[in-house]
Amino acid sequence: MTMELRIFTEPQQGATYDDLLAVAQEAEELGFGAFFRSDHYLAMAGDGMPGPTDAWTTLAGIARETQSIRLGTLVTSATFRLPGPLAIQVAQVDQMSDGRVELGLGAGWFEAEHRAYGIPFPPLKERFEVLAEQLEIVTGLWSTEGGYAFDGAHYQVSDSPGLPKPVQRGGLAGGVPVLIGGGGKKKTPALAARFADEFNNPFAPFDDAVAQNDRVRAACEAIDRDPASMIFSSALVLCVGENEAEVERRAAAIGREVPELRQNGLAGTVEEVVDKIGRYTETGQTRLYLQTLDLSDLDHLRLVAEQVMPRV
Repeated sequence: MTMELRIFTEPQQGATYDDLLAVAQEAEELGFGAFFRSDHYLAMAGDGMPGPTDAWTTLAGIARETQSIRLGTLVTSATFRLPGPLAIQVAQVDQMSDGRVELGLGAGWFEAEHRAYGIPFPPLKERFEVLAEQLEIVTGLWSTEGGYAFDGAHYQVSDSPGLPKPVQRGGLAGGVPVLIGGGGKKKTPALAARFADEFNNPFAPFDDAVAQNDRVRAACEAIDRDPASMIFSSALVLCVGENEAEVERRAAAIGREVPELRQNGLAGTVEEVVDKIGRYTETGQTRLYLQTLDLSDLDHLRLVAEQVMPRV
């Protein structure tokens, strides 16, 4: 079993489209498996200058300026878009990329960005209901040949042609692969088992991620789905160096402390990072999303591609 390494960016912290394109093109050239970005409209810290970029607008542009790297969101918030237009957007970007798109979809959590841009932010229970209905509708529109209908508590769809269709037809729902993640112990595993091609643990402690993956496997078995059909992954902040001084320099550049990064992220020297990735591989995970916070440090990506990737 090998580990696929993917690049994951947080542009709401401050990045232009050109910044993201440069990282995506470098990641493609270096052989990383995918370029993913968050879907947020407000910085969690700092001023976020020059301001947010829209996730699916960004991915549409990058789709036309890359050839092979896969593209996706970790994750789009169900509160941001209506399910019908979202299905159209994602299918269109899939067409624009010739079948390289993946959809991460979640319930949404960052209330401040909703207030900042006039987006309704219902209570958690309702957000999970909305997420479940969106998953049902988006995947239904992709997989149904015309005449699609849905009658839910939050959305009603009638006599939809379900167009456009994605280029990809191999996901669980017969379209774009769907990613679900999070630490919820009941609803999240159940939704993943029903709708997801991939389950992701975002920034979870190692043992917690292992336990959550077991819950997802159990949820799969409960609906007679083979757990082996699920891809398991984690997202971890990246901070690797050829030596300790380089690790410290990269940690300082993103405002983090090395001991904390070693405990909670994928941080340290090349040898340390290779060993830690091996632990994830042993648990059955096959993808890691490397949260890359300093987008100007392309040498960071080159180091991982040259000295880490061949060994995992």
